Amino acid sequence: MKEPNPTDPIGQNIIKLISNVCFSLFVFSVLIFTVIAITYQPPDPWETSRALTNVFTEVENATFKTDSSVLKTGEDVATAPVAMPEGHYQLLRNRQFRNLKRNLRQMAIAFLDYQTPVGGSKPDECDVAWRFRNKKEKSWRKYRDFRRFRLGFKDDCSYKVIHPGRWHSGINARRPRIQVNPSGNWQKGKIAPPVRDDEINDTIPVLGSDSAFRKGRYLYYSRGGDYCKGMNHYIWSFLCALGEAQYLNRTFVMDLSICLASAYTQSNKDEEGKDFRFYFDFEHLKEVSPIVEEGDFLKDWKRWDKNHKTKIPVRKVASYKVTPMQLRKDKSTIIWRQFDAPEPENYWYRVCEGPAAKYIERPWQALWKSKRLMNIVSAISGSMDWDFDAVHVVRGEKARNKELWPHLDADTSPDALVAKLQGTIAPWRNLYIATNEPFYNFFDKLRSHYKVRLLDDYSYLWGNTSEWYNETTLLNGGRSVEFDGYMRVEVDTEVLYRAKTRVETFYNLTKDCKDGINTC
Repeated sequence: MKEPNPTDPIGQNIIKLISNVCFSLFVFSVLIFTVIAITYQPPDPWETSRALTNVFTEVENATFKTDSSVLKTGEDVATAPVAMPEGHYQLLRNRQFRNLKRNLRQMAIAFLDYQTPVGGSKPDECDVAWRFRNKKEKSWRKYRDFRRFRLGFKDDCSYKVIHPGRWHSGINARRPRIQVNPSGNWQKGKIAPPVRDDEINDTIPVLGSDSAFRKGRYLYYSRGGDYCKGMNHYIWSFLCALGEAQYLNRTFVMDLSICLASAYTQSNKDEEGKDFRFYFDFEHLKEVSPIVEEGDFLKDWKRWDKNHKTKIPVRKVASYKVTPMQLRKDKSTIIWRQFDAPEPENYWYRVCEGPAAKYIERPWQALWKSKRLMNIVSAISGSMDWDFDAVHVVRGEKARNKELWPHLDADTSPDALVAKLQGTIAPWRNLYIATNEPFYNFFDKLRSHYKVRLLDDYSYLWGNTSEWYNETTLLNGGRSVEFDGYMRVEVDTEVLYRAKTRVETFYNLTKDCKDGINTC
């Protein structure tokens, strides 16, 4: 019998054909996977009771089955919430994503993931927690909600949602809370260890070894005339400094201590010692820009000079008139800008004026509001099921200054507000009022037409039993933190931005110019 020829062209062609087919299948499968990965979008979350009902009532058949092998007594219910029947898990597991896209296409938040569901306070209740993000934010920060659902049966034994809870009603599904005693001080040995919010990481970065410190390149700004100025002034100067650090490709040495101007404090005096992290998202800042904290930096610098004969190379810059362009090629480990001149020569933002303005870009995208404050924003918006309108009412000093704003006081009076808003906002809508008007009852006439909400209606969100209070107290070394005027502005602003209809004071309520007469 003739043995097959290994060089037979037919055999080679068959092998080649099989290889080509396999390779084609592989390429086709990769193409399909790529298309799915590109086009897939996670389903939107719910935000209204109707949407929640639609989602959770479209479920497969299930029945409650009582487990007779378990006998619960007082000590069981005293230490743990009611256990959830298996059917509850099937309810969430099998249909939690169905029709969310169809039902919630126009909503403002995007659903991310569920936490493990737990039982409510009764056998027919289910507490569910999930994370979401707000589509109106440019950030990808995650927020939490947890709600309680009361369940029942249809005639065919399938589940139905009898009553969906409101924002943060599913308290058994919330994460553990930080424990601080009412005085704001830690009680060592008497309380459980504090639990940090796992969505926030604003710990201070540490350089570590001497060699790591020596290899770095730093831009250090000493404190100037910007200290204790208004927050807009602070931000304008801070972003100038951060922009120069990025231009020079250096790590910025940052003083986390802020002096809050008297306009924002209850004492009506400038208050030092405010932490940057009370107001802004330090986690995001250190992710997008190299940062080192001033106190740690100075300790590392002092330690190096003490332990080494060769001192750290430092270039001191005494005037803002030395431009960033002139420092671009400087090889010193530390460039130390000093601001000892009288005002306004000692403002940080002067560095970015003149020719430098063409080279230094303020990194606005690096500065986000505090995640802790944004949690309050989400709580306020969620309490209105994300379905509300808002009006921004500017009064205060501007309303009293008739020379620059002659009509503002009258145009924002209660009667004027009722007349103007009735033509813009439908009756009995949720109406959030963002304002600097100090008198709570000033807007009472609007309550006859709308479901009025003011920031002070939500004071429990920063009271001494709140999550914000506990977390800021922990951040502040056990000392309680005042919910000050600038925090109020930040929260008011963000809630205003989330409204479906937004009415502004200037250009909507009054003919006066925002910056005074003849400035429009």
